[in-house]
Amino acid sequence: MPARSGSSWKNKQRECWIEQKETRKVFSMLSFQEKEAIIANFPELTRKEVSMGRVNYHYEESLHEKKIVVRHLHENGNGFVYVGKLPQYEADKKGFINIRDFSEDELEEVIAESIRYLSADPAGEPVNEAWVNREGIELHLKEENGYFNLYYGENLEEGFDSAKEARLYLKEEGFRLKSGGAM
Repeated sequence: MPARSGSSWKNKQRECWIEQKETRKVFSMLSFQEKEAIIANFPELTRKEVSMGRVNYHYEESLHEKKIVVRHLHENGNGFVYVGKLPQYEADKKGFINIRDFSEDELEEVIAESIRYLSADPAGEPVNEAWVNREGIELHLKEENGYFNLYYGENLEEGFDSAKEARLYLKEEGFRLKSGGAM
């Protein structure tokens, strides 16, 4: 077995430890207090304590039956945000997504989108969304006469029988709903 110089071996260990420490910093999740501070930036939400140290935040002005925006925010940092049927999120059957590992920007964005969603008439306005891919190409999904048409500029590119089918196609083609994509 080759002999190791003590200082070289210790330097390697130190470098590895520093690298692990930096990696943990990059991937560390927001604390309960940090998440509460972000949520506090939305004065339209009402804080309500629930069981086992968890907290819910309600949007009392909701036009939907659902009023909870943030559900079961726990001291361990786990929690859920209601996104309903927003196409850019993969929600559970109740319309919630887990926010445990969300960054500050992601958390702010999803809460704002949740409030916008709950502020919209549930009877539904016609679909009119902007979608964009990595190359910056923008397509518009519009509901017209019961069909869901996809436009590039003013040119009709594709037609679908349902919004779900159109959104699935867009996702498969590498598009995502543009932030604030409802038009």
